[in-house]
Amino acid sequence: MTTTVADVSEEGTDSPYALSHLDALESEAVHIFREVAGEFERPVILFSGGKDSIVMLHLALKAFAPAAVPFSLLHVDTGHNFPEVLEYRDRTVKKHGLRLHVASVQDYIDRGALKERPDGTRNPLQTVPLTEKIQAERFDAVFGGGRRDEEKARAKERVFSLRDEFSQWDPRRQRPELWNLYNGRHAAGEHVRVFPLSNWTELDVWQYIAREGIELPEIYFAHEREVFQRAGMWLTAGEWGGPKDGETVETRLVRYRTVGDMSCTGAVDSDATTLDAVITEIAASRLTERGATRADDKMSEAAMEDRKREGYF
Repeated sequence: MTTTVADVSEEGTDSPYALSHLDALESEAVHIFREVAGEFERPVILFSGGKDSIVMLHLALKAFAPAAVPFSLLHVDTGHNFPEVLEYRDRTVKKHGLRLHVASVQDYIDRGALKERPDGTRNPLQTVPLTEKIQAERFDAVFGGGRRDEEKARAKERVFSLRDEFSQWDPRRQRPELWNLYNGRHAAGEHVRVFPLSNWTELDVWQYIAREGIELPEIYFAHEREVFQRAGMWLTAGEWGGPKDGETVETRLVRYRTVGDMSCTGAVDSDATTLDAVITEIAASRLTERGATRADDKMSEAAMEDRKREGYF
């Protein structure tokens, strides 16, 4: 009997030892967490309360269960974060008995080390508090939730991304990663940014959240909110400086695809109130969440890459 390619493919899929797509991504991320635990002395997880950092923490909990996660958490607080997300962050830290480091942009502004931008957004101001916190706490590995599908500068990242003594990223110094072998070698003062979700897509993240039953902040689902339109995005009114003259506040049914500083994170019109509805919506979308809802990435063609070179996430 002749065996066809289709037969082999179907037989491989039905094998009890075959990993599903989500299982393979989970296995890779768990391996990365354990690799970092074995190679580095003072790792930390960037945790904002956004969906990617939530999934990242969930994977870390799985990687070391039943033991505790051997890393602390770090959040760069712009002072313009969504209250719902901060409440979720604090509740999660307490639930799992984790240690949270907070680098405050507002503290830097208050002492004159940073100045407010004319447009009111503080996302670009996160770099200095982040890099100085890394240096002060001597973190040698910093987990981030960046994914290659989000933005072209992030597509250039390795899973282990070397940063110099000033936390700056140089794409010419990045190392090849063959056969899932990761090189964490770094000189004194340098550190490595680690991206366990590099190979995930936004749809993968949502499907994994649904499969694992992971709780999210409520703003990821459709709700009524007072918003105003600027540069084609629905922004939340707030003390950060919106709306301006001529920008009308209205109540709309919206949700957030990504969560950042309120001054530059836009909501999208949506009636998706359940995980299944969100997944259906994401599957039909032709824009990444950053491309559709993040004003800070639209400042220039190379906005993200410029900030990464300066030490940004």
